[in-house]
Amino acid sequence: MSNFATIHDVTLHYQTNGRADNPALVFINSLGSDLRIWDGVVAHLADRFFVIRADKRGHGLSDCPPGPYTISQMAADVIGLLDYLGVATAVPVGISIGGLISLELTSRYPARFPRLVLCDTGAVIGTAVMWNERIAGLKADGFTHLGATIVARWLSPAFAAAQPAAYQGYSNMLTRTPLPGYIAACEAIRDADLRPAAQAITAPALVLCGAEDMATPPDLGRDLAGMLGNGRLHLIPHAAHLPCIEQPEMMAALINEFLME
Repeated sequence: MSNFATIHDVTLHYQTNGRADNPALVFINSLGSDLRIWDGVVAHLADRFFVIRADKRGHGLSDCPPGPYTISQMAADVIGLLDYLGVATAVPVGISIGGLISLELTSRYPARFPRLVLCDTGAVIGTAVMWNERIAGLKADGFTHLGATIVARWLSPAFAAAQPAAYQGYSNMLTRTPLPGYIAACEAIRDADLRPAAQAITAPALVLCGAEDMATPPDLGRDLAGMLGNGRLHLIPHAAHLPCIEQPEMMAALINEFLME
């Protein structure tokens, strides 16, 4: 069931699964996606956790305020939603830009986030030149030329061949993201350097990465795990940038094992 809450003058779309008295997980989506990318993972976790998912500002059914956005701003949206739901502590599970947001949350509010899961991300993602080129292309042509390239990084060739209808559906998810929201989030990634935050985090951290990820490759995840005071990396085979879609059962099992330690 879809729910809506207005946080800091921005209406966010969110969903919850599981009992509210269970330990809380807050899932934070990648660039250009919405909360549905976690469906397969949540199916394996909602029996023992209180699972919270939300569309970032500028994405899905949430408001799309004018950009640029910042990682700090989007982290504040998560804090506001948790406060609205009466959740004092949670484990952030962030993928791609969601990983940057998770690092920001944990470094700023260590008592509220005692563990974290970081998926297909880094403390710095890409370069300013790369992001400025993407932003310029999007402003000129929207997703017309870049959409196919982006989705090809999200999902592996094997997934595209085996599930062409699903591959097209996730392409639709990307290209129907509000363009101003996508660009504003690109600006947030471009301007983000979470290396000082990562180096200050001592909470146990699980870093996951699709073995075939070309957007945020395994070496980036390995570097991130090394920066964290208590981090470890686990590669997920047969998956690219969004293992939550390609290998949801394996991803859920790794998260569950980490949280049950």
